[in-house]
Amino acid sequence: MEGRSIKINAPSSKKITLKVIPGHFATAHSHVNLYIDLNTTRTRLSQASEVAHAMSKQYVNSVVVDTIVCLDKCDVIGAFLAQELTAAGIRSMNAHQTMYIVSPEFNTNGQMMFSDDNQRAIYNKRVLLLVASATTGDTIRRSLECIRYYGGTVIGISAIFSAVEEVEGMNVNTIFRKKDLPDYQSYNINECPLCKSGQRLEAIVNGYGYLRL
Repeated sequence: MEGRSIKINAPSSKKITLKVIPGHFATAHSHVNLYIDLNTTRTRLSQASEVAHAMSKQYVNSVVVDTIVCLDKCDVIGAFLAQELTAAGIRSMNAHQTMYIVSPEFNTNGQMMFSDDNQRAIYNKRVLLLVASATTGDTIRRSLECIRYYGGTVIGISAIFSAVEEVEGMNVNTIFRKKDLPDYQSYNINECPLCKSGQRLEAIVNGYGYLRL
């Protein structure tokens, strides 16, 4: 599978690259014809730093950010992003004038939740949501619902890749968009033309990686 990978440079910076693999893959909410490999982008120091630098330019110094909530193993990017935003003059209303970087947990039903010791980083805080990728926006919607449940206010959404422009009226600020990927398509699970043509699923993919079938 990896032998078919294609490298793509970000429109905003040639220092940011991601790999895509053509095929037939299942996400939690759709089928897609490209697997987007974000592991290097999230875990390599130079890549994570560049992504955070690019993301920080999407916010102006009139924004207040208290907490960055990281999904899909984006904690390294989240830490760099907090540093970039602080250097750019973004303020935090926290007592120590610094930002929290936290990740949610998931219970056995797949519901997002925050442990007791992390809830103080959400309650009455202005939250920036950071995700690796968004295909249908469903994960972002569930994240918004969860953050609001714990008393937080989402002031921005950032992604490395997003196929959706906005979720619940909020813009998704992203490094890569659908138009940047070669022939990227996302299909309703019950209407997938790849399934109808008999092309077998190769892997189940999510924000953490893939599992071959």
